[in-house]
Order: sequence, then structure tokens, then C-alpha cells
Amino acid sequence: MTSLVQAWSEGATTCGAWTMVNTPVLAEQLALLGHDYVCLDQQHGIVDDANLVASLIAVSAGGSAPLVRVAANEPSLISKALDCGAAGVIVPLVNDRRDAERAVQSCNYPPDGNRSIGPIRRPPGRPACIVMAESESAVNNIDEICAVRGVDAVYVGPADLAASLGCAPSLGVTPGVHAEAVAAILAGCSRRGIIAGIHCGTTEQAIECAGMGFRMITISTDLQLLTEAATLRFDEVREGLKGQHV
Repeated sequence: MTSLVQAWSEGATTCGAWTMVNTPVLAEQLALLGHDYVCLDQQHGIVDDANLVASLIAVSAGGSAPLVRVAANEPSLISKALDCGAAGVIVPLVNDRRDAERAVQSCNYPPDGNRSIGPIRRPPGRPACIVMAESESAVNNIDEICAVRGVDAVYVGPADLAASLGCAPSLGVTPGVHAEAVAAILAGCSRRGIIAGIHCGTTEQAIECAGMGFRMITISTDLQLLTEAATLRFDEVREGLKGQHV
């Protein structure tokens, strides 16, 4: 398993999956499909601490880098995810330099940070510190966020960013002020040599975002995939059964 930091240093564009449900076998299956990373969501998902280690092991066994989106920018949550074997953390609601510094400090041992020493598992490579830009404040402060040493990537949360700007929440990039804000984040990352990431809801959005310069692209979410596949199968069967006495 190549670490994300190493892959980015080699110029790769990484494509990942997101899991909301508390099922290690499903996380493993997403990894086995070939995603560069699989993120276990502890903010809005229901991945709990009891199954966190099992899910991290499953993702690693499947060949993907296991990431955790922690519930908040709190040292105890970040260190626990890393101690359990996460290859990196995605930290929500990073709005300014101080927030970014807090995230970096929590990811690193002294003298580079204040993370307490006591890992349960040690994944290969340096853990990735990925901070989320999902507010108007983050857009306005993007240069100072990207200037914080130790920030490896800035990950756009498009739905929350849209809501912060007074737009209807949606995945991908929508025209107008939302697109302008996303472009500002991309430009800030480019000026500082920081990887830009984003959450996408469709194939078209993922391809579009890669063309824009994003190099960390979440292309699918387990619940979305399940709902879409189940809906398609259900509709096909109902159509096929029309006129039959079943």
C-alpha cells in the first residue's frame, strides 16, 4: 500500500470511496475494487469506535489507504484514529490558520506537534493531515490555511460550502458563487503546492474535478451506491413483471 503523501509527491491523482455504515466487510470490498483510499466517516457516518480498528484493518488488507474523517478538530479524536491505524485523518470545519495548526499539531509527535505517544497500530508512512474547507471563512483564509506547515491536503466539502454561501447544498461544483469559491480554494492550494481534494456525487463531477486540478477525489459513497443499485434493480424487476400475475 503506497501512502497518499507518497503518491501525491509522485504526481498521482488519487480516487477514493467513502463509507458511512459500520461494516468492516463493506469497507474491505470498496478497497478490493482498487480505490486509492477508503474513508471511514465518524462525523456524519455511523462508524463507531468498536468497529474502527476492524474497518481500518479491512481497508488495509484490501490494498487501500485507510482514512478517518474525525467528528471534530479535537486532539483526542485525531490521535485515537491515528493510534488505531489510520493512514491519515480528514478534519472538518477548518476555517483559519489557528484551526489548521490545531489539526497539524494533533497529527504529529513532538517536536513537530503535541500528539501523545501510544499507538496501537502503526501503518506505513507518515499520516496525512487533510483539512476540510467547507465555509466562507475557509475560502477567505485559504492562503493562511495552506501556509501551515504539515497540511498535506485541503478537502472541499461542497455541500456545506454551498450552504455557507447561501446556495442550495449539493455535491460537485455548481455555477456562480459556489464555483468561484471552489476556484479560490484551488488557487490557494496551487500557490502553496498543497493537494486539493473534493467530494463528488457523480462520474461526470469526478472527471470534471480532475480536469480542474483536484488530485484527491472521492468518487463514491457506500449508501449512495447501494441506493442507486437497489433502485435500478427494483425498477427493472417491476417493469419486467408488468402484465404478469405474480
